[in-house]
Amino acid sequence: MSFALYPAIDLKQGACVRLLRGDMAKATSFNDDPADQAARFEAAGFEYLHVVDLDGAFAGDSANGAAVRSILAATDVPVQLGGGIRSRAQIEAWLEAGISRVILGTVALRDPALVRAAARALPGRIVVGIDARDGHVAVDGWAKTSSMLATDLAREFEDCGVAALIVTDIARDGMKTGVNVAFTGAMASAVSVPVIASGGLASLNDIVALRRHKSSNPIAGTILGRALYDGDITASAALQAAS
Repeated sequence: MSFALYPAIDLKQGACVRLLRGDMAKATSFNDDPADQAARFEAAGFEYLHVVDLDGAFAGDSANGAAVRSILAATDVPVQLGGGIRSRAQIEAWLEAGISRVILGTVALRDPALVRAAARALPGRIVVGIDARDGHVAVDGWAKTSSMLATDLAREFEDCGVAALIVTDIARDGMKTGVNVAFTGAMASAVSVPVIASGGLASLNDIVALRRHKSSNPIAGTILGRALYDGDITASAALQAAS
């Protein structure tokens, strides 16, 4: 099974930024032109893009639509989008706009039936984002932590056509302290759905460790964020490590 890399474009007020542990007050801007950033990632050889509307995640509605559409116009690679998408109408509108896969996070906890129905109707187009703090699911742009275990939420979406689960360890996000391979592996082992790692990737060793991790359901890929923007890893080296 191939191991996929998803360079991240996180949008805040129209710019491409990175946060520390999801804190909007700790945002570093890397590119004021998200379309340019997307084109650079495509030119570097990446085959997918991971886009998050940060303002939308907090507001509960899409807030960086113009920036997202500029990314779609600038690239030909599949784009998965999350952040503030909480209704069937929003899901379908983004898919019609050219988004390949929609990521549902907060609504996956609050209205799992909506997510399952969307996944059945739109097989392969729905991704569930499970963001965890100390093993429990966090929602509303990570502003709130629920009592539900991340593994329990993951199991809610077996056998309904969900394309993947994106699993984030919030404590490591943006910190470059290394991916939580054990947690990601445990989440992968809890389900048969492909699981994508997110949060804390620091070096090529993380990519190799995720790719080689032994679990009943091999980890399917990872999201690249701060380490890629800071130059700690290069696109070419990351792609080679993943192959």
